[in-house]
Amino acid sequence: MSHKLLKRTKVRKKRTMRIRKKLRGSSERPRFSVSKSLKHIGVQIIDDENGVTLTSFSTLSKEAQGQKRSKEGARFVGQKIAELAKQKNIEKVIFDRGRFKYHGLIAELANAARENGIKF
Repeated sequence: MSHKLLKRTKVRKKRTMRIRKKLRGSSERPRFSVSKSLKHIGVQIIDDENGVTLTSFSTLSKEAQGQKRSKEGARFVGQKIAELAKQKNIEKVIFDRGRFKYHGLIAELANAARENGIKF
C-alpha cells in the first residue's frame, strides 16, 4: 500500500482507540457501537465483560430492504435497534461513535434510538 493509505489507516485506528479507551460496556450498560461504510450503517449492542454481542441491526439486514446510508436509513436503524434492545430488556447503554463525528447520520441514528426508549 502507498504511504498515504497507511497513514490514513493509522490515524483512523488512533482516533477510534482514543474514543474507545474511555468506554467499557457491561451487562448493566452495554456499549452501543455504531459503524458506517460508504453504502450502509449499522449498530451493535455489545457486553464487553463477557465479550458478547447482545443484538445488532444494519441496513444490510433482511428487514431493512430498500434502506441505504441516508438520514432516513439511519432513523430506521435507530428505531429498529431500540425495539430489539427493549426485547432484551436493555434500557441504558454507553454510546460508542467510534471514529465518526457526532454529526449527520450518527446524530440522526442516536436521536431515533433515544426517541424510542434507549437512554445514553
